[in-house]
Amino acid sequence: MTLTLRSSTSFINLKDTKSFKTADEVVGSICYAQIKPTFSLVAKSSVQASHVLEHHSLIKVGSLAEKWEKLHPLSGPHDGSNSSKVPVFVMLPLDTVTHGGNLNKPRAMNASLMALKSAGVEGVMVDAWWGLVEKDGPLRYNWEGYAELVQMVKHHGLKIQVVMSFHQCGGNVGDSCSIPLPPWVLEEISKNPDLVYTDRSGRRNPEYISLGCDSMAVLRDRSGRRNPEYISLGCDSMPVLRGRTPIQVYSDFMRSFRDRFSDDLGDVIVEVQVGMGPCGELRYPSYPEGNGAWRFPGIGEFQCYDKYMRASLRAAAEEAGNPDWGIDGPQDSGEYNQFPEDTGFFRREGTWNTEYGQFFLEWYSSILLQHGENILEAAEGIFQGTGAKLSGKVAGIHWHYKTRSHAAELTAGYYNTRNRDGYLPIAQMFAKHGVVLNFTCMEMRDGEQPENAGCSPEGLVQQVKMATQAAGTELAGENALERYDPAAYGQVLATSTSASGSGLSAFTYLRLNKRLFEEENWRHMVEFVRNMSEGGKNRELAESDTQGSDLYIGFVNEKNIEKTKEILLV
Repeated sequence: MTLTLRSSTSFINLKDTKSFKTADEVVGSICYAQIKPTFSLVAKSSVQASHVLEHHSLIKVGSLAEKWEKLHPLSGPHDGSNSSKVPVFVMLPLDTVTHGGNLNKPRAMNASLMALKSAGVEGVMVDAWWGLVEKDGPLRYNWEGYAELVQMVKHHGLKIQVVMSFHQCGGNVGDSCSIPLPPWVLEEISKNPDLVYTDRSGRRNPEYISLGCDSMAVLRDRSGRRNPEYISLGCDSMPVLRGRTPIQVYSDFMRSFRDRFSDDLGDVIVEVQVGMGPCGELRYPSYPEGNGAWRFPGIGEFQCYDKYMRASLRAAAEEAGNPDWGIDGPQDSGEYNQFPEDTGFFRREGTWNTEYGQFFLEWYSSILLQHGENILEAAEGIFQGTGAKLSGKVAGIHWHYKTRSHAAELTAGYYNTRNRDGYLPIAQMFAKHGVVLNFTCMEMRDGEQPENAGCSPEGLVQQVKMATQAAGTELAGENALERYDPAAYGQVLATSTSASGSGLSAFTYLRLNKRLFEEENWRHMVEFVRNMSEGGKNRELAESDTQGSDLYIGFVNEKNIEKTKEILLV
């Protein structure tokens, strides 16, 4: 197999094993010559001297017996001239920065960034974990590992999106490591368990300090189970974290980031994504998979049965003139793994569609919106004038979308039903602060989902596209699950553009790992990036380069391959 690495300016000459330079330091074409059985590739970089390729994944590079294959440099949309281009970013591994605060496997990262640059990728995304940066104590920040990464990204001519990750890593789909909240925060939680989500049996999920009301609230499900995934939004204005409110803590964190990277914001760091809940998403932890309480496609549970939330509910009910509505949350909403028709609340003509149900859902969703408002308002003030975009993430809860009640969305805090658009208020709140709405499940098709789950990821994405267009805010996308197949890429391409102007402003691919660099997967990825750079045109790459095309990834006939060597990129 022959692999062409794309770059607007350069390729790597594998014949020269003494200098493995960054993509911008090499000439504009590449020749693959016969390679001796043993060799080492060394990268010379101002970021990291003497980088050798580390072993995570294999890309086989075939050599021809008596001729070289000349591969041609790329031209066109990568220079930014194509206004319909949808830039592609790639999420870096969750453990890109170690628990010690250092860049993890810098030599492999250097080589991976080189490959991504060659493929035409716009940049990368990384989580800046609260649990790593501020773990040594309040207001004690360690950005060194991230600073090294930013300089490496800059050296390769890439851009970076940085996520302010105020949640725990671990326990969700795709989580490959564990990064808890800062130890001093966990200490406060141990003193006051009402700061976190709790499940029915008392098991805690320390991903994000729980949401709540305007007093010091803790979200629990009806059974009293706590879930410490995220600090309660009810604590947003309460000094529960050693004299600071959660909003103040998040603001100080973002301010520290801004000050540390002031020279790179708007240039290298082109986007700051603000975490607002579990998995960084603006939602309630209504489907906690990590502790075993929930499994797909359960409807989830409302997170409003602690005494603080009940107090807020009572106040809202009294203000509405129906104090009986505030005695407790819904008693007929079922359990995590039930289906809508199994419950009195979510069934076709259930409680959700009564006057009481509408009151409750309005109250429940408004608290979530206010939490988002509080954080985004703070972020807007902090990053204003830096040149970096702000974004926030909304979950793609596509199961039971075809039902009238949209039960799984309701328990997560999205008041979206057959009769009501729950995403327009969210999009309007994002637009108010100039924030890009980042939405997941862009790669999913309805026909791929189980029939009994009432899924419609395509319908959901279309609804969100319409909401962002109506609100006047940008829409960006991600894939929800790791996918490497043409069908998933094709679905993203179909979503990325729109004649009405409601396409994607950017797409972030989940995620950089060894599988991405496997032969077929890498080919599909390069095809996808090129198609996105050409405004969503779905063109396959040629199997041979007889016409001197701009981009070529071909497969050399086995009889012409004398030696195959493995280059370790990630």
